[in-house]
Amino acid sequence: MTATEPPAVIVGLGNPGPEYERTRHNAGYWLVDHLASECGETLRPEAKFLGDAGQISLVDRSVRLLKPSSFMNDSGQSVRRFIDFYKLEPEAVLVIHDDLDLPPGTVRLKLGGGHGGHNGLRDVIAHCGRDFLRLRIGIGHPGDKRQVTDYVLKQAPKGEHDLIVDSLMEARKGLDVLMQDGLDRAQTYLHTAPPPDE
Repeated sequence: MTATEPPAVIVGLGNPGPEYERTRHNAGYWLVDHLASECGETLRPEAKFLGDAGQISLVDRSVRLLKPSSFMNDSGQSVRRFIDFYKLEPEAVLVIHDDLDLPPGTVRLKLGGGHGGHNGLRDVIAHCGRDFLRLRIGIGHPGDKRQVTDYVLKQAPKGEHDLIVDSLMEARKGLDVLMQDGLDRAQTYLHTAPPPDE
């Protein structure tokens, strides 16, 4: 994928169900839900995709949205089914996910790479390979890897939650830059943003 080819599919990773709705691990869901709401689209359950899907327009470009409704660790099969159905390559996919290695309020955009211990990404890579775009939403780290599972499955305290939500709004602006001006410009926009106020 070159920097001038915008994604045809935006996938938000998360866990289904009201008990997970506001947890840190669902940051990917939050942004896809925001995109759908902003564009007046309702994501609809699609059994053949194992997820909720819809279609919107960003900067006059048609983009499909997908929220896998399997649990986070099984997200890859949903993405694979989706791109196979629409005859797309993994390079046409942007996956939005929470990232422990970035502080709350931080967003990063990258093409390809490993999973960094993120089980949702791990499964997408297992089914689709590594060559897709990732929009990384910082959620911070608990400081001890033994606490990670409990940490990502809890809601952040208000200050951190607000930083994450603010970063999603920056990410939303970055998506417009990506769709209109390509990957390099979008990375410059997102990666040179001022640091969040702690």
